[in-house]
Amino acid sequence: MPDSPSRRAPMPLAVYILGLSVFALGTSEFMLSGLLPPIADDMNVSIPQAGLLISAFAIGMVVGAPLLAVATLRLPRRTTLIALISVFGLGQIAGALAPTYEVLFASRIVSALACAGFWAVGAAVAIAMVPVNQRARAMAVMIGGLSVANVLGVPLGAFLGEHLGWRSAFWAVGAASAVALAGVITRIPHIPLPERKPELRRELAIYRDRQVWPAIVITALAAGGVFCAFSYLAPLLTDVAGLDSGWVPWILGLFGVGALIGTMIGGRVADAHLFGVMLSGITASTVFLVALALFASSQVAVIALSFLLGLSAFFTAPALNARMFNVAGAAPTLAGATTTAAFNLGNTSGPWLGGTVIDLDFGFASTAWAGAAMTALALAAVGMALRLQRGGTGESRSRSRLIAKSGAATGSAESAAARAGRVTP
Repeated sequence: MPDSPSRRAPMPLAVYILGLSVFALGTSEFMLSGLLPPIADDMNVSIPQAGLLISAFAIGMVVGAPLLAVATLRLPRRTTLIALISVFGLGQIAGALAPTYEVLFASRIVSALACAGFWAVGAAVAIAMVPVNQRARAMAVMIGGLSVANVLGVPLGAFLGEHLGWRSAFWAVGAASAVALAGVITRIPHIPLPERKPELRRELAIYRDRQVWPAIVITALAAGGVFCAFSYLAPLLTDVAGLDSGWVPWILGLFGVGALIGTMIGGRVADAHLFGVMLSGITASTVFLVALALFASSQVAVIALSFLLGLSAFFTAPALNARMFNVAGAAPTLAGATTTAAFNLGNTSGPWLGGTVIDLDFGFASTAWAGAAMTALALAAVGMALRLQRGGTGESRSRSRLIAKSGAATGSAESAAARAGRVTP
């Protein structure tokens, strides 16, 4: 069957601007994976303690996404995005100037709160600009910003940390945030709030839907499993595989190349094969993590598996995002916030679990075993969600359709205004 006209329609330029902004956000979120050794040395802390800076950012995202989504529910979307990306940029400057570990820790939380709010509102804006059957593709564009961050931003951050000091990476992200701010100001259209004002009680009602909670668990475990290992990839590469530290930026970039390819493929097929993408992607991540644990001392294997892990993790990501918007369509802002919180719940628990097994003297390779355990649990949760959906009564399916229609009606003013101002790239 040929694609419908709406499927063939190009993405609005504003969605790509959001992806550009996410590039700056994602670089800051993930670049510490290549900067932990120099930060630990400079701040006189252990590598696991430095790894808590990753968890601090993720905790800020978990708390900030729903909190700021609720706080900004009735505020203009464009103005909110401008304010949040500005605060995020200032947080990067504070991190670059941090005199102590505690100040750096606090700057990461402030940056994360702004990042979380931007993700939640930005995702709702992106979803409002496209038809329902292009949601995964729209989210793939935003997630593509994370992929490019892993291809360019994270390796560049590691390179700067190696040659100019870790603080230079924070300055670079601050500059990227300024570019993103200019893009938001000049290219994101004014999107009026829905005619029917958003109500917190109606948005919170999505959490009574039994389909929502499995989606949260799947997202958290799938993300946490991969980043349990990825957060400590730099010391694994140097201390276990025996690679020179100069290789770290290139291998982090290879992870990013895999992430970019995975996002492109996953975004194309997830709308039509949502559960298929989740099952195959999370299964692949589990296999690759086990292989990484078994062959951590092999330089060739570690390099290849870094690429494959990026591919499998980000192949799954568009489906995880689209799934949440499908089951929580009546509350698009909180759906975006909940997805962001779920991903970062994984990004909090994964590095924490990885640091715990390292502190227990199991070694850096043990982070891959711990990550594989998390993704295996995610697979079990996908199976439960699939059975729940297939076994639903006609009444529950009817209620889901009504919720989706309610969400479409709620966002109709946003969608119409956004599509009216659509500019093709």
